[in-house]
Amino acid sequence: MQSEQGVLRLSIAVTFVVAGIGIAFGLISGSFAIVFDGVYALTDAIMTVLALLVARLIASSTSEEPDSNWLVKHFTMGFWHLEPMVLGLNGIMLSGAAIYAFINAIGSIVQGGRHLEFDNAIIYTVITLVMTVTMATYAHRANRSIGSDFVALDVKSWVMSSAMTAALFVAFVFGYFIQGTELAWLSPYIDPVVLAAICVIIIPIPLGTIRQALADILLVTPADLKEHVDHVAQDFVDRYGFLSYRAYVARVGRGRQIELYFIVPHDRPATRLEEWDRIRNEVSTALGPDSPDRWLTIAFTTDPEWADGVSVAAEA
Repeated sequence: MQSEQGVLRLSIAVTFVVAGIGIAFGLISGSFAIVFDGVYALTDAIMTVLALLVARLIASSTSEEPDSNWLVKHFTMGFWHLEPMVLGLNGIMLSGAAIYAFINAIGSIVQGGRHLEFDNAIIYTVITLVMTVTMATYAHRANRSIGSDFVALDVKSWVMSSAMTAALFVAFVFGYFIQGTELAWLSPYIDPVVLAAICVIIIPIPLGTIRQALADILLVTPADLKEHVDHVAQDFVDRYGFLSYRAYVARVGRGRQIELYFIVPHDRPATRLEEWDRIRNEVSTALGPDSPDRWLTIAFTTDPEWADGVSVAAEA
């Protein structure tokens, strides 16, 4: 369970349980807030299944095992591009579900609220709160060593679910104790009001993930990575007397794509291919530890046109 796929598999199983409990208790108690909680969890579970599939594809395509050869043959550029797509879709669906629930909550308030059985609702929130807090804590601790964006988003989802359930618990306890008092008229409004409040809070939470996913899909250059690559490349230009360089950098999910083109003087003495490979190894080491999630191209040319925005580089 200390791997990305192990954590996601456990999360999927628990999420489906939480979703089933939520939908069942929501229908029994008459609480749309609880039904939404269950549907929200179900949506998250489905997206986590997609995340797990993508994680397995990425791991298989970067593996040296024979079983991964067919993946490399048909998808030579890897599967990193799928990760930001899934993350972005996940964030959009979670925010979309919250927006839809908010609209329904406002409509319910305008229509005079809805009655529900607070005792069943309280039982649901206690059970669910224990499960969500436990999963959020476990996944957060596991991701300290895993460092997965998928697990990090999953942790956010569990934290959001815990916050939603805690808010429901407080509201339902309040509604239970005002029964038969002069505040009983508030009872029908408790469910839609707390649902609307929860939605207002959680709608913006996935926006950061959506923004980062969109940046990855559009191949927006990460400033920190570009700065590091520029520093390394300029150091090698000065060290080996190259004229200049061109650097192209992108972040695609967990993948890092780096293309470096060094412009070599025309009058440079002929150099053996082994020497160019040695320089490439030095550049690779200077850029950081090698990783299956790093796509690195290093080319040398005397013609700057080969390095200025072309898709094919002639390596020396």
